[in-house]
Amino acid sequence: MIQDDTTEDEEEEEEEGAIHNQEVVYDRSLPGAHSYLGDDLQDVSGRTIHDEDSYLTLPLLALPGVVLTPGQTIPLHLFEPSVVSMVRHILTTDRTFGLLTARVNSDEPVIGTTAEILAVKDEEDDRSGVSVVRVKAIGRQRFQVLESRRQVDGMLMGKVLILPESQLCDALEGAVAPSLRRRGVTLRSTGKFNKLSSAYATSLPPWVYKQYDADDLMQRLRCELLSWNDHLDLRSIPEDASQFSFWLASNLPLDDGQKLRLLRLHCSVQRLRCELSLMQRCSALCCKNCALRIAEKKDVFCMADEGPIGAYVNPGGHVHETLTLYKAQGLTLIGRPSTENSWFPGYAWTILQCRNCMQHMGWKFNAVKGKLKPEKFWGLCRSSLIPGILEESEGTEEWRPSM
Repeated sequence: MIQDDTTEDEEEEEEEGAIHNQEVVYDRSLPGAHSYLGDDLQDVSGRTIHDEDSYLTLPLLALPGVVLTPGQTIPLHLFEPSVVSMVRHILTTDRTFGLLTARVNSDEPVIGTTAEILAVKDEEDDRSGVSVVRVKAIGRQRFQVLESRRQVDGMLMGKVLILPESQLCDALEGAVAPSLRRRGVTLRSTGKFNKLSSAYATSLPPWVYKQYDADDLMQRLRCELLSWNDHLDLRSIPEDASQFSFWLASNLPLDDGQKLRLLRLHCSVQRLRCELSLMQRCSALCCKNCALRIAEKKDVFCMADEGPIGAYVNPGGHVHETLTLYKAQGLTLIGRPSTENSWFPGYAWTILQCRNCMQHMGWKFNAVKGKLKPEKFWGLCRSSLIPGILEESEGTEEWRPSM
């Protein structure tokens, strides 16, 4: 159930702020460049793709509150000796490790995503003398952990199965014999020919097949995205059904369990159907800890080319998948604004916590350079949010997305 906050904001810092769908005057390539990591990272060339259904032994890294999806970029700031040693080792091989989500209690198989290093800087901290590795990596393929073990040097190794990405065949292929098609059976049945017209030669109507048509699902999802924010640039979204489904999985404000359920699906059509169902039901964004209503779905917008959610890392090595919004409510500011290590160059950040339960929620960003728009926005941690799902009625069974 969604708990609403009816208290009026009294302080200027907590006012609801920016107008919906205002034009963004900002270089959206800057957040994805992760310039706060430094400009001295060395690019690593190559692309590693493993055979589907193959068995591999991979070094594993578990991060709390992070669910990496194929195609998603993730920055890392590493200084634990065993992890630094792991990165140095894989740089001499295929530059690939497995990323898992920590602290997920589930009886389901453990699912992760292979991450390939794109750029790296290995150095020693001047003050502490500790070895530090800064990394930019990208998600490649889903895998299932079959078994894992901790080596003497502390490195976590796992035997994994690379999961296949299945494609549904055309359900109407062969529905009408070529000889009948040439004689116009389909045309007489429908008055005009389209990709679903052959359904009239089967026992099921066209709308049934349409529910599993990837092109139609992607078009409906694009319309749903525009209903959230009509300034969204659809040209930046992948056109391939599988890549589109993973882009949505990484950019929808879902909790860890929902994202992992999407990763467990082997078929892009199933994934798209599930995502469409979730988007249509999502009405608001709430605090994960106390269910306080924090924002509306229409508040979501893109400050980065990659989409409304991006993964960023702080100097302490904590990775936060951060959702950008025009405005939010029910939040309290902690401390003073700072531009140090800002994920959005030109903006100063201030810590936010839930007014109701004091849970850390993210940051408020204020422009410190003129002519930047929006002048302020909110960046909330995906791991601190849950989507408010509309229920059919009281007393009904728990709703689950269509697949």
